[in-house]
Amino acid sequence: MAEDYQMLPGALMKGKRGIVTGVTNHQSIAWGIASQLAAQGAELGFLHVPGQERRVTPLAESVGARFVAPADVTDDASMDAAFEVARATFGTIDFFVHAIAFAPRDQISGSFVENATREGFLTAMSVSAYSFVDCCRRASALMPEAGGSIITLTYMGSERAIPNYNTMGVAKAALEASVRYAARDLGPKGIRVNAVSPGAMRTLSLAGIQGGRAMLAKGRSLSAMKQDTAMEGVAGCALWLLSDLGRSTTGEVVHVDAGFHIMGFTEDETAEG
Repeated sequence: MAEDYQMLPGALMKGKRGIVTGVTNHQSIAWGIASQLAAQGAELGFLHVPGQERRVTPLAESVGARFVAPADVTDDASMDAAFEVARATFGTIDFFVHAIAFAPRDQISGSFVENATREGFLTAMSVSAYSFVDCCRRASALMPEAGGSIITLTYMGSERAIPNYNTMGVAKAALEASVRYAARDLGPKGIRVNAVSPGAMRTLSLAGIQGGRAMLAKGRSLSAMKQDTAMEGVAGCALWLLSDLGRSTTGEVVHVDAGFHIMGFTEDETAEG
């Protein structure tokens, strides 16, 4: 387990098996979620970006992962192979965690209108949004008749124009719409589909965005709770949605950002007005 996080032990996920994607290091949100799932008794398999095996395998082994496999979401053959490993190992799965997003660096700085290119825009949409649809199709085919749960990770840049988030924000908006449509289609099969929207956190993804440190500071100072977003809170929300506790919740985008998303203006701005 990552020493940075204080995960709650228990048995909410005992007997449940599932797949986690998007782990890159011990600060990954996907790793925080995986750690909490493992602490609650889940059996895990990990899919990672090709070439990241050396980073992912030690973390996966620390929680007794059943398999670690590469998966290139832009390559159908790679995805076929990855999900065949999952099928051969688990037979069926109860949950799936999609934590996959990417936009070229020139798409997440400066002016959205001026910098957005056709190639960069389509890359962001393919990796960050279409991959979720593809994973829903593949993961749902491995889920039993009793159903299952799928979650993805989004960010408030889907709803509001966040400086430098740009094309990624548009891709996240498409991702959130995909959550609703997938929830509608898979609901009759007992499969729930939701998104968790954390506040800014110290991850590799944030490090790649110009002004990332400022986003962290703003998130803390302007949030309702005047706190950083805690990994334990994000992982706890994921646990709720993936466990039987969330059995009647689907098609939702749940914000876990210490109340940052509800704020219209600061107390100082009120005083000035």
